[in-house]
Amino acid sequence: MKTSKTPLTRPRGRPRSFDRDTVLDRAMRLFWLRGYETTSLTELLKVMDVTTPSIYSAFGDKEHLFLETIKRYIDGPGGYQADALEEKTAKGAVTRILSQAVESMVDPLTPPGCMLTLSAINCSAASASVQQAVTEARRQTELALCRRIERGIAEGDVPAGTDAAALAGFYATFLYGMSIKALEGVTRAQARAMADAALRAWPTD
Repeated sequence: MKTSKTPLTRPRGRPRSFDRDTVLDRAMRLFWLRGYETTSLTELLKVMDVTTPSIYSAFGDKEHLFLETIKRYIDGPGGYQADALEEKTAKGAVTRILSQAVESMVDPLTPPGCMLTLSAINCSAASASVQQAVTEARRQTELALCRRIERGIAEGDVPAGTDAAALAGFYATFLYGMSIKALEGVTRAQARAMADAALRAWPTD
């Protein structure tokens, strides 16, 4: 059954007003926790505390709502990665990313893991466009890390000859795996130990 572009039928009556940021945060947390396909429109309406015509007017359908929550995640809870790239060295940037990823992924106040990793990990062919959008968001994040490592090579704080793409891919893959561990209930101490082990793979002269 196709769910990725399920229209939200507009009933009669005046749409209920709501704060867009508030309802997006609620939808983001639900998609993050349950995933795109397993989150129903009924659950979204209940959690967001809005009426169907209001959602229809503001977002159009479930897919577009989800894509907006992905952007909100990147700019909000997942924004630490972009901020970390401003560190003075590439290793400093990766160290900060891993440290903040640990804190974010095991934070009891938010769903476990990374939304970009978990929310569309098991989509059907009907939701291919959603999965492609999330894959592209992850690709852009990894590309930004690769460019920061390339800058580190140029500035001399990363050994010459380092394969920037492979190194960025290694740490991106580590973070994807950490999301699964967070979903399984890894403790903060365990996650920190894994991050420390990953940092020991940083290339040296």
